[in-house]
Amino acid sequence: MQAHEIFQHLSPAGSAALFEHLYTDDRPAYRAAAQILAARRKLRPVFVERKPRPERDQWLHEALSRKTNEDAALEVLQAWLLGAHRPMICAFLDEMGVHHDGKGLIDNLPDQPPEAKLNGAIDHLLEQNNPEVVAVYLHLFEYMEPERWPRLSALLQADSRLSLSAQPAVTE
Repeated sequence: MQAHEIFQHLSPAGSAALFEHLYTDDRPAYRAAAQILAARRKLRPVFVERKPRPERDQWLHEALSRKTNEDAALEVLQAWLLGAHRPMICAFLDEMGVHHDGKGLIDNLPDQPPEAKLNGAIDHLLEQNNPEVVAVYLHLFEYMEPERWPRLSALLQADSRLSLSAQPAVTE
């Protein structure tokens, strides 16, 4: 699932939590997204900045749901996940035995793990974290290199717990 498609399936509460995190904890990313998206619509950034926050966040969500804004949607999702959910990401990578920088960033994705190990790690993530956040992360993880972990691709399609359209609202 591509990043703009993740936004298409993100619950209203999940979207609100994402933008709230960016607005309060990563203002440069929030502002950059608004400015880039406004420029692409041939709007002055001040037009977007003057909107009331709920209306602005809704506008951002709709813009990030468009295929033409795939790059911006990817950047926003990465900023949110690495900012608000870094411990979850690091725990998953540790459980998978994937070497990372301690901040959830990896240089080289190893070959896919055994099915039992992957299933166990996903079960653990779902027990410890909001299912919608887990689904967003795993869909984005799979999107980066889908051919490397075909078992994950199959699980994302088969496991209803990882379906974004079926997820309860995200709360932070």
